Amino acid sequence: MPRCARPRRRPVSSSWAPWSEPASCLRSAARTRATGCRNTSRTPRARPRATTWYAEPAKVFDNLYFVGGKLHSAWALTTRDGIILFDTIYPYDSEELIVGGMRKLGLDPKNIKYLLVSHAHGDHIGGAEMLQTRYRPRVVMGGPDWDLVEKYPNRYKTMAPKRDIVAADGMKVTLGDAAVTIWLTPGHTPGTLSYTFTVLDRGKPLNVAYSGGTAFNFVNNTPDPGIRNFQTYIESQQRFAARAAATGATVLLSNHSEFDNAVDKNRVLAGRGDGPHPYELGADPVQRYFKVMQSCARAAQLRLEQQRVETAKH
Repeated sequence: MPRCARPRRRPVSSSWAPWSEPASCLRSAARTRATGCRNTSRTPRARPRATTWYAEPAKVFDNLYFVGGKLHSAWALTTRDGIILFDTIYPYDSEELIVGGMRKLGLDPKNIKYLLVSHAHGDHIGGAEMLQTRYRPRVVMGGPDWDLVEKYPNRYKTMAPKRDIVAADGMKVTLGDAAVTIWLTPGHTPGTLSYTFTVLDRGKPLNVAYSGGTAFNFVNNTPDPGIRNFQTYIESQQRFAARAAATGATVLLSNHSEFDNAVDKNRVLAGRGDGPHPYELGADPVQRYFKVMQSCARAAQLRLEQQRVETAKH
């Protein structure tokens, strides 16, 4: 992953939004000089030590549960008619974190009715084949990413769900008393999906914006196609920001717990008492996230544009 997309760790508070300070992001983008990125989404050849990825599951809202790990997230949205699961992390940890985590929280994995995969990287699609085979949920993914799974079978061994629902922009996945709206946000991958939906905090409705792809691990080390790829990413951030604003989203979630500090926030939540919810940031901080990511992408894009001009001169 490019370092410009990786936020600095900060103390967690209910008033601070991740990625809310563009200066550090821009400095990091400048340091990379658009030289490419490390693809940490690839599935490790050997199972890493559990201490590097295990995190305790947590009930975060009345109807939303964290069943992810230290770096990658999975979320279970409960409804009266079953569960909508967001992302499935890696093949090596999905059994323990998702299946085991749900059971620890009193949820039955057999009740998973929909599985929403934000994009087809191993750290998000890793457990999809296992969950689809075992529990038979409907699987939703972006069309271009379904195509990737079919085109590169060796890359997705043990991870490839059978093609099911192809997401469309504005599509609603409705189950019981909950509805998740899907937004196409290409950039991180061609078929990346993001979501808006409502959760309850002690009965109070809160609107969520769920970012399905943050880092710049597309081709970004040469002007062609890097400039175009950054433009796709920027435009997706702009569109999704507008969707989040329209819903009044005050909660920002990521499919990377390292980006939204989910594990730290879960610890804060355990001792919340009558205090504010650590995930409720406010509408303005949520919008600042989108501005930061657009600025970071634009900084890297400008460097590629400069590189193209210098190459033309020579």
